[in-house]
Amino acid sequence: MNRKQKRMLARILVSAALLAALQFVPAEGLPRLALYLVPYLIIGYDVLRRAVLGVVHGEVFDENFLMAVATVGALALGEYGESVEVMVFYQLGELFQSYAVGKSRRSIAALMDIRPDSANLEKDGAVVTVSPEEVQPGQIIVVRPGEKVPLDGRVVEGVSALNTSALTGESLPRDVAEGDEVVSGCVNTTGLLRVEVTKPFGQSTVSRILDLVENSSMKKAKAENFITRFARWYTPAVCIGALALAVAPPLFLGGWGEWLRRALTFLVISCPCALVISVPLAFFGGIGGASRAGILVKGGNYLEALASTRTVVFDKTGTLTQGVFEVARVLPAPGAEESRVLEAAALAEQFSSHPIALSLRRAAGIEAAPDRVKEVTETAGHGVTALVDGVPTAVGSARLMEQLGVAFRPVEGAGSAVYVAQNGEFLGGVLISDKEKPTAKAAVKALRDGGVRTVMLTGDGEAAARQTAASLGIDEVHAQLLPGDKVACVEQLLAQKPRRTTLAFVGDGINDAPVLSRADVGIAMGAMGSDAAIEAADIVLMDDDPAKLSLAMKVARKCLAVVRQNIVFALAVKFGCLALGAFGLVGMQAAIFADVGVMVLAVLNSMRTLGAAKN
Repeated sequence: MNRKQKRMLARILVSAALLAALQFVPAEGLPRLALYLVPYLIIGYDVLRRAVLGVVHGEVFDENFLMAVATVGALALGEYGESVEVMVFYQLGELFQSYAVGKSRRSIAALMDIRPDSANLEKDGAVVTVSPEEVQPGQIIVVRPGEKVPLDGRVVEGVSALNTSALTGESLPRDVAEGDEVVSGCVNTTGLLRVEVTKPFGQSTVSRILDLVENSSMKKAKAENFITRFARWYTPAVCIGALALAVAPPLFLGGWGEWLRRALTFLVISCPCALVISVPLAFFGGIGGASRAGILVKGGNYLEALASTRTVVFDKTGTLTQGVFEVARVLPAPGAEESRVLEAAALAEQFSSHPIALSLRRAAGIEAAPDRVKEVTETAGHGVTALVDGVPTAVGSARLMEQLGVAFRPVEGAGSAVYVAQNGEFLGGVLISDKEKPTAKAAVKALRDGGVRTVMLTGDGEAAARQTAASLGIDEVHAQLLPGDKVACVEQLLAQKPRRTTLAFVGDGINDAPVLSRADVGIAMGAMGSDAAIEAADIVLMDDDPAKLSLAMKVARKCLAVVRQNIVFALAVKFGCLALGAFGLVGMQAAIFADVGVMVLAVLNSMRTLGAAKN
């Protein structure tokens, strides 16, 4: 408990003790009122203050106003004990709510610990401690064992293991050495690392994560917006109803005191605290629990949309496969040599960061030679054209060959085919294979078992795409797609999806950004994924594990189930007790349960979402 909560607990205990003691004090009239005002003001002065301020500022109809009117009215009727009792239980409920929200916030605060306090910057032959915001790309920082990696970068010296659990939820460390990429927020556990910074702090992984989590509450789910609108109309309506109950029946039936008592009971019952508190808390808890598992959700609305997802569309490379390509086979044209095919392809692709280009350069064993390559033009989804040693060279897909009018021999086999041509003549083909992610098959099975239709979109050839789809158990596959074709395909799938369901797209590359934005729910791979894909996505899987998708859906569905339970339970109890209270069949004790009891139970139920991401 914080200091404020401890003070409230002390007020509750003191007021409850005084209330119990006053039961044995034989006072009547004004002395009795004066005695009961002591515990009443101890426990309720802040509620009365907020009620008065609300009236002054024009925000009349809130829970403070309802409690103030009901308890002051009870005092006026001589129900001193009940007045104090109502206020004690109300404050007890508020204390519990504050504690529950605090616990939820602390679960997210654990994630906030990834924010680095400082960076060790190499400057003029010395190491100086500076703020991460001061470090610029290209500068060298030193990360000692036990320190957080403050910025994204590339290891230039050292070997170590990184604890990535704060980002990914995974306990196994990740080994890094010279040349490996590191991301901010990880903890260096063993060796000293010298890291060349590649991004400023504002664009680093840790900064993006913190921004996503901190702003997630701004994007409310439909259920949250419904509760807000409901409370705006509900509270004035019940106040008018209570006033009518206090005035109208006694005009015809008499008994002003009894009807006023019923009206006050009606007000206590009507307080909408349970709904106003528990529904946002359920989404907040779900987002916090998912964050601890390495699943970043940008808002409650996306959690709600994910819960109704019945179609999941996957990109292939880097999403279902590792994106680590290797040259499987080189098929030179008659009269050409394998080494010449690989050399031409590697030189033309030396400026590309595409995984296929990297695999070609590794296989050829050629270092960068910018002086040998001129006039490079890269076309997304097709390939590269360039002058290699002054010779027009084309490296890319079958579509590129067809565009250039090159007669080529198709490469058969499981993988991606790359074709090479020089001077308009076919030089040869290269088959490049990619490995499936270890958890991809289980991820697809989990989705299908949950009644979700799976679709794969890829720019790969038909044979390679169908082989991967069959291996993983994908329901539907579309191959040889350009980035624009993927958008068109998703548009078609959106038109085909069942009513009141949503479609999710999972991708990682910069070419996936338009599709991520178009889908009902865009899900990006956060570790290997491009900045553009992460920015366009609604949900980010920080460790690139497709199995986390079914976990995210489990969290979303549990959150929605909890929200619906809270709404149905709270409204059923409220309206039932309101009807009974209007007819004088329940008293203030039942009113207290209908208010505080329902709120406590709803908040307890909402807190279950904090653990929804646990396997």
